Amino acid sequence: MENIALKHKKVITLHEIQLSATIEKHDMEVKAKKAREFFKDGDKVKVSIRFRARQIAHPEIGRAIMELFCELLKDDAKVEKPAVLEGRNMIMILTST
Repeated sequence: MENIALKHKKVITLHEIQLSATIEKHDMEVKAKKAREFFKDGDKVKVSIRFRARQIAHPEIGRAIMELFCELLKDDAKVEKPAVLEGRNMIMILTST
């Protein structure tokens, strides 16, 4: 006997988009377009920035990039978990609105 609740369950996957501290505007727009495709499927997006070498001394640059990425997606996404620095990675989770 099938369980009706399992039959109607929606599986939400978490996709990762990696940015860098030195990403250019156009590259960020391309990644934002890909994130919109994930949101249309009902999935969540994990945005991460990996700091290399001395970039870790300037986490404010990474935070500014995260804010700019959120600004590009403001109509399609909302922040589920704000940007947090974990070791050499800054991670933020977005979900569709």
